[in-house]
Amino acid sequence: MKDTLYCIGSVLLSLLLALMSLRYITHVWLLAFVYSFQIDFALAAIAGCLVLLLLKRHWYAYLLLTIAVMLLGHGFIMLREFAATPARANTPPLFRVMSFNIEHENFSNAGRIADFVIASNADVVNILEAAPLRPYIARLSSTYPYHIGCGEEINQCDTLVLSKRPFIEKKVSSLGELWQNRLTYSAIDFDGTKISFLVAHLAKPYFDDFQADELVDLGSATVAIDAPLVLTGDFNSAILDPRIQRFMRATGFHTVFPEPATWPIKARDFGISIDHVLARPPLRLKSVERIEDNMGSNHFGLMAEFTLDS
Repeated sequence: MKDTLYCIGSVLLSLLLALMSLRYITHVWLLAFVYSFQIDFALAAIAGCLVLLLLKRHWYAYLLLTIAVMLLGHGFIMLREFAATPARANTPPLFRVMSFNIEHENFSNAGRIADFVIASNADVVNILEAAPLRPYIARLSSTYPYHIGCGEEINQCDTLVLSKRPFIEKKVSSLGELWQNRLTYSAIDFDGTKISFLVAHLAKPYFDDFQADELVDLGSATVAIDAPLVLTGDFNSAILDPRIQRFMRATGFHTVFPEPATWPIKARDFGISIDHVLARPPLRLKSVERIEDNMGSNHFGLMAEFTLDS
């Protein structure tokens, strides 16, 4: 019986590790989900290998364990690659940004979300799948008199950008060909410094190659901006995904390590970060924290503070 269990477990773990390792050979969009969960699956594989070793001390189990540990270690290395040195603790933030995918059918919690936004003390609030907040625009305007989306610039409510300060520039455009009007650009003056903001909502990575095309368009949009730049949004992929990594290297964005996990909400700290807050020098992230109450959404929101290098 032990030999049978050992054989079955070895086959299953071999398949899992083989799928995870394909990222080093080629990119298969059907496996994007596996790539984003590399650390989680590597931990699961390590646990599985330890069970195999309890069943039978065999060289093949040690080989699988070695591969799983290497995949785990490389996962952490990849995450740290894009972590900038945080701002000093005593450096006051220049501005605060909230980013939250509230889920497009979350109407029952819309009033509570609106109240939270008003009380958040964020200078800029980026809401994705924002349709539930359309009836609360007037209430939000008392604190955030400037907005993009939900009737301003565009009638669609996929993205809603709220600001306490007036926009110097603003524009809504599209990424790729699958969805329309999922990229929002704005620029705001903070004490004499022009700060640019991009808010992106990318397609799921296992929808063929649509996300790859969107990342090309998003990269082009960032290159065209020479001011200090913030990029937030729902990427539907972790930074571990090879395509997101290539985008990060090409555009020079930084994030924090570790990024707060935002999905799936039931996994909490054991989930992955598919919602990102990124900064490009001379902007520096002082902090990125998860909003612990998901308020009915299938994502956790994020709150971030930024400083500006002198």
